[in-house]
Amino acid sequence: MKCDVDIRRDILENVLLSGGNTLFPGIAGRLQNELQDMCSSRVRVWAPAERRYAVWLGGSILGSLSTFKEICITKSEYEDYGPKIVHRKCF
Repeated sequence: MKCDVDIRRDILENVLLSGGNTLFPGIAGRLQNELQDMCSSRVRVWAPAERRYAVWLGGSILGSLSTFKEICITKSEYEDYGPKIVHRKCF
């Protein structure tokens, strides 16, 4: 796993499914079982009923923030700086 050891447990206990592709029958249980087989930590997968629209909802909330324009990345910025521009503007 490529994440900081200090946060690995928190991540595995809070896997949140979102988007239409997570609506396949049994996907939450399968993901939980496969993750559990890969690690010794407790795994908890959250599959809220409204997850079909969660991505759109999150995007609409982000777009309504007063700081949204500050974190927007233009095509020319991305072409000039590449992926590093995301870290510069968003973190």
